[in-house]
Amino acid sequence: MTKRQIIVLVIGGLIIVIGVLLLIFWPTPTPVISPVPEQPSALVEEPAVATSSSVVMGTSVAGRTITAYQFGTGDTHLMFVGGIHGGYEWNSVLLGYQMIDEMINGSISIPDTVTIHIIPNLNPDGTFAITGTDEKFTAANVDRNAATGTGRFNANNVDLNRNFDCKWQPESTWRGSPVSAGTAAFSEPEAAALRDYVTTYTPVGVVFWHSQADAVYASECEDGILPGTRTLMKTYATAAGYKTVDVFDAYPVTGDAEGWLASIGIPAITVEFKTHNDMDLEKNRAGVIATLEYYSVPR
Repeated sequence: MTKRQIIVLVIGGLIIVIGVLLLIFWPTPTPVISPVPEQPSALVEEPAVATSSSVVMGTSVAGRTITAYQFGTGDTHLMFVGGIHGGYEWNSVLLGYQMIDEMINGSISIPDTVTIHIIPNLNPDGTFAITGTDEKFTAANVDRNAATGTGRFNANNVDLNRNFDCKWQPESTWRGSPVSAGTAAFSEPEAAALRDYVTTYTPVGVVFWHSQADAVYASECEDGILPGTRTLMKTYATAAGYKTVDVFDAYPVTGDAEGWLASIGIPAITVEFKTHNDMDLEKNRAGVIATLEYYSVPR
């Protein structure tokens, strides 16, 4: 064996020995384990959204639909009505639609014991006169240059809040001026639609949204203010920050819807917003929530 071959064998042996030593003594690296992303618990549920549906109550003189929106399934029925004076009080219609949206998205919770009925627009012909649309509208649709009183009456030129069966007369007043109250109590299809709807569900209370007087008014017909009406008035007004007024006496009113409800034993109040241009959203949201909470306990 040559000297060169001996050197090669020695070097090869050294390499083998070093490799064995490295395998024995070199530390084994600890594997890095990536954390598993936390999965949402199957027990976490989205907020419950109240059961909702819509009902066509009837149609206006011009054939426009009058729709009620229902939320919840409880045995206690509460009603909220906007737009009885149509486009003249368009902000009351907008509030009705706003409350519907908030109940649909769960911003306002419906107690299990309560069913809510919202009629955003009882006078769609009057609303069309100032917005020019039969669809859900915004404040931008409103003709701000329209003459005072535009859209207050229905297509028969009748003031619907003078067409109900409480002290009804064929001619009533608005701001001291004469207005038509129809040919008889409930002669107008819009008033008849509300009468039939109320008769179907017999609510424990009804709230009418109007503008503008910045107050909540009680109702009465021939026998004075119902105890339940005072409770409803104070509950809503206290939460909303409106003043309370027992009797509207700025001018004589006959045939109003609230008075008719009082005559059949159903508490009803008139909520008058501060202006014709704003729906007093925060105030009225608070009033609605307080009313729902009060009536969530059967009484």
